[in-house]
Amino acid sequence: MLKNIKVKELMTKDVITISPDDDVVFAFEKLMKNKISALPVIDNDKNVIGIVTASDLGHNLILDNYKLGTKVSSVMAKEIEFISPESNLYDALSLLENNKAGGLVNQLPVIENNKIVGIISDGDVIKAVNKVLRNSDFFNNLD
Repeated sequence: MLKNIKVKELMTKDVITISPDDDVVFAFEKLMKNKISALPVIDNDKNVIGIVTASDLGHNLILDNYKLGTKVSSVMAKEIEFISPESNLYDALSLLENNKAGGLVNQLPVIENNKIVGIISDGDVIKAVNKVLRNSDFFNNLD
C-alpha cells in the first residue's frame, strides 16, 4: 500500500527556504516564526545546496557557538537527502531512516529537474501511514 502513494500527494508545495548568505539568527527566527524544523538552503538559481535545522541552529545559538554575523553557508549540512515527487511513500520512509547522515532525517526536499518543488516531513509520512493503517484491515485483525 505504501508504494501506491506518491510523494507529490503528501509534500508541502510552498517551501520556505533560506539563502546561504543569510545570517544564522535570521534563519533560526524564520524557522520559529513559521513553526517548521528545517529550511532548505537555495542558491540564486533555486538549486538546493544544503539544509539547516531548528535543532542544530538552536543548540548552537544557546551554546553561543556562532560569532556575530555567521552565515548559513558556513553551518548548513551540505550532504543532504532528497527525493523525487514521483517516488512513493515507501521510498520516503526508507530515506528518512537510512541516509547519508546515518541517523533519522526529519525533512526531505523534493527535487525535480534540479529545482525544489516541495518538502516532505516525518510528520507528513506519519499522517499518511496512519491513514493507510486506519483504512486497511490491519486494526480489524488485531486480537
